[in-house]
Amino acid sequence: MNEDIQFILDSTKESMGNALAHLKKQFLNIRAGKASPAMLGSVMVDYYGSQTPLSQVANVNTPDGRTITVQPWEKNMLQEIERGIAYANLGFNPMNNGDTIIINVPPLTEERRKDLAKQAKSEAEDAKVSIRTARKDAMNEVKKNDDVSEDLKKNAEIDIQQITDIHVKKVDELFDIKEKEIMTV
Repeated sequence: MNEDIQFILDSTKESMGNALAHLKKQFLNIRAGKASPAMLGSVMVDYYGSQTPLSQVANVNTPDGRTITVQPWEKNMLQEIERGIAYANLGFNPMNNGDTIIINVPPLTEERRKDLAKQAKSEAEDAKVSIRTARKDAMNEVKKNDDVSEDLKKNAEIDIQQITDIHVKKVDELFDIKEKEIMTV
């Protein structure tokens, strides 16, 4: 196979793989009833004047399925961590006991579960759009390449469509798993 075509196929796979990786990361931020340190992954804390991820100023644990504990490495960071959690607008009510911050994760209501499922569906659709965009770009690159025979171009287009179908199917599988996780009481 022509090197240009192979390069196009490889970069298309990489680009579609990146869309899947981004989707997985986004799904981690959508909570599904059970407490997880990843729920606080987006929390930023003012650490001596610079915005710092919570994980770099405190230890985040889940002693049980309904509780998250945040143990700061410096006691004077308790207020800043509480402020960061509130500012992240995650719907949590942190409690400060003087040493640690305790967050009780409330069980999800049916309505909230549906909202989270919609959010997951939206993220899955965004991933599919990224995959289709990568397909379109690859198809255009193949068509532009004048050094390649028509047969090779047709074969490359078939390969690109197969890669696209595989990645779209993976997105659907990831969404089905996440939806089931969200809707399970």
